[in-house]
Amino acid sequence: MRIDVLSIFPNMFKPMTESIIGKAVESGKLDFGVTDFRDYTDNKHNNVDDTIYGGGAGMLLMPQPIFDAMDHIEQEAGSRGRVILLDPAGVPFTQKVAEDLSQEEHLTFIAGHYEGYDERIRELVTDEISLGDYVLTGGELGAMVIIDATVRLIPEVLGNEESAPGDSFSTGLLEYPQYTRPADFRGRKVPEVLTSGNHGKIAEWRMKESLRRTLTRRPDLLEDIELTKEQKKLLAEVKAELAE
Repeated sequence: MRIDVLSIFPNMFKPMTESIIGKAVESGKLDFGVTDFRDYTDNKHNNVDDTIYGGGAGMLLMPQPIFDAMDHIEQEAGSRGRVILLDPAGVPFTQKVAEDLSQEEHLTFIAGHYEGYDERIRELVTDEISLGDYVLTGGELGAMVIIDATVRLIPEVLGNEESAPGDSFSTGLLEYPQYTRPADFRGRKVPEVLTSGNHGKIAEWRMKESLRRTLTRRPDLLEDIELTKEQKKLLAEVKAELAE
């Protein structure tokens, strides 16, 4: 996969070269680059923003630097790829969106700043995505979140191929509690079933605890999931236990 980011603050993306994403780049599974679209301005002051026609507070990003930077990416890569604009008016970012994006060969993110974008910039865009109902100072942090959630789903990027499918939201449910050594830490013991070696019982416990955590923390998620007969049985047990 190739990922390009357009930003006037490219140094903000230096941490993206660490950890899982850094390893993906080193292994050749990811080609990651950040383009400072200020380098493509055609005015002597290197401005990327200007005042708003019709009046209004703040400054808008001008179309010219972003269009020219996008042209450069297209010439270099052969395409713009799927172009994502970080915007509060976009569709909410979810695990399903990350899974969809992870199937692409090329993603380009436009991370804006200031008051917003000249509307003509949206002509370049295939997807507008929002992290939630709040406003950040720029699109860089949002782009990092989406990139991280997407790249980890690329095959062989995570060391354990079972890790991503078992994460919270991948199944529609929150992830079950997990434990490591020691089995008894200051009197806090790991549930016996997890050390029993009975894989069937362990799987049942994990599903039940996943349902319990989802019910108590994010009950809204259960509205969109078609539970199996076994899951319905376990959920009923959880509800009975919570009612005691």
